Amino acid sequence: MWVSFAAAVALAGAGRAGAQLLINGAGATFPYPIYSKWFDEYSKVDPSVRFNYQSIGSGGGQKQLLEGTIDFGASDGPMSDQNLAKAPGKILHVPTVAGADAVTYNLPGAPRLRLDGPSIADIFLGRLTKWNDPRLTALNPGVALPDADILVAHRADGSGTTYIFVDYLSSVSREWAQKVGRGTAVKWPAGLGAKGNEGVTGLIKQTPGAIGYVELVYAIQNQLPYASVENAAGNFIAPSVASVTAALAAAAIPDDFRFSMVNSPGPAAYPIAGATWLLVYQQQRDAEKGRKIVEFLKWVLQEGEHNAPQLEYAPLPPDLSKRVLAEIGGIRY
Repeated sequence: MWVSFAAAVALAGAGRAGAQLLINGAGATFPYPIYSKWFDEYSKVDPSVRFNYQSIGSGGGQKQLLEGTIDFGASDGPMSDQNLAKAPGKILHVPTVAGADAVTYNLPGAPRLRLDGPSIADIFLGRLTKWNDPRLTALNPGVALPDADILVAHRADGSGTTYIFVDYLSSVSREWAQKVGRGTAVKWPAGLGAKGNEGVTGLIKQTPGAIGYVELVYAIQNQLPYASVENAAGNFIAPSVASVTAALAAAAIPDDFRFSMVNSPGPAAYPIAGATWLLVYQQQRDAEKGRKIVEFLKWVLQEGEHNAPQLEYAPLPPDLSKRVLAEIGGIRY
């Protein structure tokens, strides 16, 4: 008789006695909605384990993993060679889902705008400062853009959502690449900062004329409008599961799974998209926690991915899932 992975784990854990095992993680806010869903669902699969995840931003997750204060980290930007060299052991990047940074704003009537890379870069450089600037009106014929100041909202904490966004800006603006660059935290030329996707969403909602970037589900859940963005093929594409899937399909993914998928060449690809990773040590310090983490990661890849589209994330394609499962199989405990 065939038994699903979830059922096998549940049966294995049913006879275990003792207190519930607590596994601590921290990091990215970008995937927090889907991770929360997974942790809740997995508690039904294996009641002997509980995940405590703190949504503090990718930079915080990387830092705490290096310091050894958590059992796993989460990040939307891959760790740099410099940070990996600080680790007491090899850290694996386990991609889980891909998502979109939505460019969202607070304007009368909540119009659905069209934006291109140069205009977005100049807004966040503090150079394009009025909503009725001729460059924006030319991109949006028929839309009554107000004679109002643009207020930039950005992350104040180390953030993988930021990494995806500035990775994109660096790919479409030489000036941005030279003056600001890439990273989970950058020196912003303009605007106000807020903590987490939640904080940026709140700042935009309460500030007329504001524009910022948040993970797509935050814009949808808060009924904020978001722009269609011109992609590498010259098409204006809205963020969605389908357009992120198209971007992921066109991405080149190396063996260590550290990759970028911004400005992908596909005609239907949304250009401000990125993967998110769980970060785990290949050699686990705690054997029982290590075994539980491996069981959870296998469940994510084999069953949890089905939850992704309902929360506006793109699941990994089957060929990538097989590669990631092989990587998980190399974790030792």
